[in-house]
Amino acid sequence: MQPIRQGDVILLPVQQIEGQKLSHLTLAEGEVTGHKHRIMDGQAELYEQDGTLYLSVLSSEAVLVHEEHQAIAIPQGTWMVKIQREYEPQSWRYVAD
Repeated sequence: MQPIRQGDVILLPVQQIEGQKLSHLTLAEGEVTGHKHRIMDGQAELYEQDGTLYLSVLSSEAVLVHEEHQAIAIPQGTWMVKIQREYEPQSWRYVAD
């Protein structure tokens, strides 16, 4: 499986998930607008371990939505959720959405 990107969120395929199951399906909240990257359709579970989120898509696919981006179908599997960073001459910074 290939990485999947929506705005500042990137999903990286992983073999297994560890951590505590969360009661929500919000992958990230926008720092500027307050919009959220979240799973709307399909069956999925979100886990957290040491500050890192992991998404398990249990159905054939789940739909990742955000108010400013096109919805994306995430195929069944396990994914690490990361916020992308970009380099500026002085340092690295997280991409703001």
